[in-house]
Amino acid sequence: MGNNYDQGRLNLPFVGICTFGKYPYVSDWDQISADVAVMGAPFDFGSQFRTGSRMGPRGVREASTLFSFGHAGAYDFEDDITYLPSDTTRIVDIGDADIIHTDTIKSHSNIKFGVNKILAANAIPVVIGGDHSINIPCIDAFENEEPIHLIQIDAHLDFVDERHGVKYGHGNPMRRASEKEYVSGMTQIGIRNVSSTAKEGYVDAREKGSKIFSVRHVRQMGLNKILDEIPKGKRYYITIDIDAFDPSIASGTGTPSHGGFYYYEVLELIDGIIKQGSVVGLDLVEVAPDYDVTNSTSTLAAQLLMNTIGRILHHKIKK
Repeated sequence: MGNNYDQGRLNLPFVGICTFGKYPYVSDWDQISADVAVMGAPFDFGSQFRTGSRMGPRGVREASTLFSFGHAGAYDFEDDITYLPSDTTRIVDIGDADIIHTDTIKSHSNIKFGVNKILAANAIPVVIGGDHSINIPCIDAFENEEPIHLIQIDAHLDFVDERHGVKYGHGNPMRRASEKEYVSGMTQIGIRNVSSTAKEGYVDAREKGSKIFSVRHVRQMGLNKILDEIPKGKRYYITIDIDAFDPSIASGTGTPSHGGFYYYEVLELIDGIIKQGSVVGLDLVEVAPDYDVTNSTSTLAAQLLMNTIGRILHHKIKK
């Protein structure tokens, strides 16, 4: 495939409007025609400590312009694959769900509405948070879909049932997901150290069939054994909390936790997941750019999303 840099605009990363990856913006959610649709969910009222992830979608979009691959796609010489080739890649950015300040239920409803529109268009939703509570409406939107296996990559279990009446904060999403009949199972990876969920949360999660692995489990067992623990041939929904990564590379988050993953550990895990099933939805949450003076967290998030989307589309075509 030849390059077309000599035709049209050069369109460098710092030029133009900051849509995700500089892909086309679609404002009419009844006119989504794409394989992947990116939506922002700038909601952080579910945070228990530092807020700021409401700026996550904006920060990740801006960082993603670095990875706007122009005419040639993204050639990975290790895989000998050109991901996101310009002639066949159909990705759009539909903007953000409307957030009503202090109103969790209405804000979550608006996020669910957006994901429903993406699913109705037969596209794969990629949602950028916001705090991890935005996963609740994302999973709610799959209520009329075939069953999904939920894969969480996170430092925290997020399996709290209710505290002081709070059921829809960022410590609750995996518990809420476990209550859905169409969530066939759950694999929770990266969970470590002092967590936001008490012991009973771990007991409840395991009783509901969840498999839980820490960062050290992944390193001790090896990638292939972890992948063997995830049922093959399923429809996967992946939710990535940026605090799964070590704060040394992802300081821009509300609840940093040392002892986290590094980039290739997670990319190789996701690559393996994509190859053994069908990823039907994805969210990445808890990027809070204001805590990161170098912007490396937003860059990490954007790079991971670009590489994940590229692999999802490549292996979807192969299958």
